[in-house]
Amino acid sequence: MLYLVEHFYSIQGEGKYIGTPSLFFRFGGCNMRCEGFACEEVASDGTKVIGCDTVYAVNKEYFSHNWISINNSGELLNIINHYELPPNVDIVLTGGEPLIYANEPLFIDFIESLHKKGHKITFETNGSLAVDFEKYQIYKKCIFALSVKLSNSDEPLNKRVRGDIIYSIATNAAEAFFKFSIDTESINLGLQEEIDEIIIHAPKTKVYCMPLGGSKEEVESNTEPLIEFCKAKGYNFSDRLHIRIWDQNKGV
Repeated sequence: MLYLVEHFYSIQGEGKYIGTPSLFFRFGGCNMRCEGFACEEVASDGTKVIGCDTVYAVNKEYFSHNWISINNSGELLNIINHYELPPNVDIVLTGGEPLIYANEPLFIDFIESLHKKGHKITFETNGSLAVDFEKYQIYKKCIFALSVKLSNSDEPLNKRVRGDIIYSIATNAAEAFFKFSIDTESINLGLQEEIDEIIIHAPKTKVYCMPLGGSKEEVESNTEPLIEFCKAKGYNFSDRLHIRIWDQNKGV
């Protein structure tokens, strides 16, 4: 069994395929909390929960009562039929952390069915959970957006940066790219050394840097310093269109 938080048809808001029409499946649960991102969500009992900009898909204690239990892959495939979609539309699997379900049979069935139907499949992952590419060959046909966490997440280094896993994903997947969330303070504190510690494990993998923030105001405040950082280092700047356009709204 796995948990689905939400699904929606929108444009990809960040990374290499920004602007691409995509159907998103957001799964519940994560192996990290990332409280350093300081995004706030209020639970049904009034508790203020701190974490990333999708903390409602991460924190099981306060939000799992809103998650949908999925018991077979057909339930996920049926969701696609609820939308009027272009042929072979891109599918994005995000979270939370979708790879906590990487070995679940129903998850494998779902991915294989998507591939057979001609969809391009992208995983948005923190890059800290191993994928068995030999046992589950379908993963070799998928794209991985490696959103490896930096120290601004407040997660410990040995948990957020797993070099062996980063290397495995980058060398086995059909395509992979790094995607970092960066704020102005981190740039001023010597961010480059942190990024170097990560990309050394997959040096040929392209790097996309996004302004940190769970709101339009935060994203905009971090944008110009980040653009200058990207210009200086030769990295790709990626906006966060979904936040800039829809602010803190969910399901977009």
